[in-house]
Amino acid sequence: MPEDTTARNTGETSAALSSVASQLRDLRKRSGLTVEAAALRLGLSPAHLSRLETGQRQPSLPMLLTLARIYGTTVSDLLGETPPERDPVIRASVTGSVGADGWTYRQAGGSQRAMQALRLHVPRTVRDVLVRVHAGEEWLHVLTGRLRLTLGGKEHTLEPGDSAHYDSQTPHRISAVSPGGADLLFVHTLLQSHASDLCVGGGERPTSLGAGRRTSPPEGDDRAE
Repeated sequence: MPEDTTARNTGETSAALSSVASQLRDLRKRSGLTVEAAALRLGLSPAHLSRLETGQRQPSLPMLLTLARIYGTTVSDLLGETPPERDPVIRASVTGSVGADGWTYRQAGGSQRAMQALRLHVPRTVRDVLVRVHAGEEWLHVLTGRLRLTLGGKEHTLEPGDSAHYDSQTPHRISAVSPGGADLLFVHTLLQSHASDLCVGGGERPTSLGAGRRTSPPEGDDRAE
């Protein structure tokens, strides 16, 4: 009988997301943050962050990206993936995909770098999505489908082949316009890496890092993300 790869991949994804909980508390403490301070930066309630740290709730892919950014690591490291460090070539054969809430990500860059490169599948979202504001820069390039990018109060529709490069301090959000979603390459700076500090600049980091402005209920609200 043929192997059910869908069931296998679903199981692997669930196991990977479950393993995140064991790392979140250690990463937060290593960053010198209390639950309250970390929750503020993430735009969560302290209770919601505690549930993530104890495994009572699993983070969505957008939340994984925010967690990785705030704690100065990568989604790949959060999920316990071990690509060869400092290898300049990332082989498709050794990078798996992880999905949550319709979002799918595949690692497209090395670990322990000042930037994180990902290949993303963004689902079409009919409800409002999280608007993010944080230090750093982001770059994206649309591969397939049509993407809606909102920067500040201006909305842009990107077609395949279009790119965008913007300051992450500008309130921003992305969603797919195409019914089947959109695929894109996505690169963002990591806030707590030493190389990223040079780009971001000195001084105290704002308390709103990664918290974002919301048009949807807060993460602590179980109605929606």
